[in-house]
Amino acid sequence: MSLLVVGSIALDTVKTPVEEHADLLGGSASYAALGASFFTPVNLDGVVGDDFPESEFEFWKAHQIDATGVQRANGKTFRWSGEYAWDLNTRETRSVALNVFESFSPELPPNFRVTPFVLLANIAPQLQSHVLDQMERPRFIVADTMDLWIETTRTDLDALLPRVDLLILNDSEAREMTKETSLIRAGRKIREYGPRYVAIRPGQGIRLRAASPVISRRMPNKTLLLSCCVKR
Repeated sequence: MSLLVVGSIALDTVKTPVEEHADLLGGSASYAALGASFFTPVNLDGVVGDDFPESEFEFWKAHQIDATGVQRANGKTFRWSGEYAWDLNTRETRSVALNVFESFSPELPPNFRVTPFVLLANIAPQLQSHVLDQMERPRFIVADTMDLWIETTRTDLDALLPRVDLLILNDSEAREMTKETSLIRAGRKIREYGPRYVAIRPGQGIRLRAASPVISRRMPNKTLLLSCCVKR
């Protein structure tokens, strides 16, 4: 069983209280694909610029990540720079340059369209729907979202939600979407929008709200993400 991951691929500059490094492999799709590759083969779809190192394609290949869906466009790769505090949970974004990612439109190779499990990483809901339009009866679909899409493209997001099995968002985003202060009520309300499951991350843990039976547990968010995407 393989997993399709669609989202951002970036080159990051990261500063911590002890070190700073530039041109690190980043992006929501990169992290998700690498994590999932320890459990299942991964099909990766995204876009990079002509400054993106060929060595990263070799790195993906070594981890059973099929990157034939990654477009190489003229221009620079999406770049992000940020600084983390001592707790490594608080961060400040120093700069963002979308570059070729600004005009990204996912186009799936034919063999990607029959992938049974799908992770729509954090991209615009319209693009997430565009990916699903190309899929042939996937078994389980996970979508990530953020406050930007909730605030600016709510109509597109509402159209997407009935098409996904699991929606992932953090506590502030859940409250913004539902106008509920209680995460339990927020989870129930989001389920009414369409997804069968809702994963809400409060702080450094995560809660999964399911249709039946009700599941509420705290665990590291990457573990939950992988278990939902791969083991179902």
